[in-house]
Amino acid sequence: MAGGGAAPAAKSDDPAPHPTKDQLPNVSYCITSPPPWPEAILLGFQHYIVMLGTTVIIPTALVPQMGGGNEEKAKVIQTLLFVSGLNTLLQTSFGTRLPAVIGGSYTFVAPTISIILSGRWEDPDPVSRFKKIMRATQGALIVASTLQIVLGFSGLWRNVVRFLTPLSAVPLVSLVGFGLYEFGFPGVAKCVEVGLPQLVLLVIFSQYLAHLVRPGKHIFDRFAVLFTVAIVWIYAYILTLGGAYNGKSLKTQISCRTDRAGLIGAAPW
Repeated sequence: MAGGGAAPAAKSDDPAPHPTKDQLPNVSYCITSPPPWPEAILLGFQHYIVMLGTTVIIPTALVPQMGGGNEEKAKVIQTLLFVSGLNTLLQTSFGTRLPAVIGGSYTFVAPTISIILSGRWEDPDPVSRFKKIMRATQGALIVASTLQIVLGFSGLWRNVVRFLTPLSAVPLVSLVGFGLYEFGFPGVAKCVEVGLPQLVLLVIFSQYLAHLVRPGKHIFDRFAVLFTVAIVWIYAYILTLGGAYNGKSLKTQISCRTDRAGLIGAAPW
């Protein structure tokens, strides 16, 4: 028969693709089935609370070494939060469009520390030293980011991504997370009466109380961080008002009291 024929019809016994929820029964929401707006707002706020701690660690560890005080630390935290929100909106609108927060990268912490300890920016005025180191850090970040942009737009990175499977990406992310314990976990030991209840309540809400609710109602496991942070912060506020730390050392008061951070008062509103 000349001219070729039509494409063969699909076999009637070809299996149809299973819905995502049938393949992953523990997944409550998919890309095509987002959560309701009230729950989405609560989940988004919880995600903000989670990334707030990791975001604050960066200026808390770097700004004092740069010569800055509470005012400079508050400015850096505000800048990080604003840029993180802006980057998140851009990547959810034009980038990968995944529900992920683009926060500060800990990859640049080590180079920043090397700039701080280089000795090239010594100044008797701490604020002036902070500004000099900040300018040098900004210049280094611009150069490093330019190199990343060139690698991304040139298409060279695609040849590398082919070899990066989840099996190689997960250990990398895990090792980066373990590196944060050096900065974050010692803070629990500075105020055990607040940090230890936080850890215990988080485990109880996410692992035990979740099984007491009827199936399909993921309240305690899904919002465990919100419940835990709210309860422990109220508990710490009550200890502060009750004068539990009045006779303690200044270091203990800074770590345990809810009114000793100094960031709210130092922030240039």
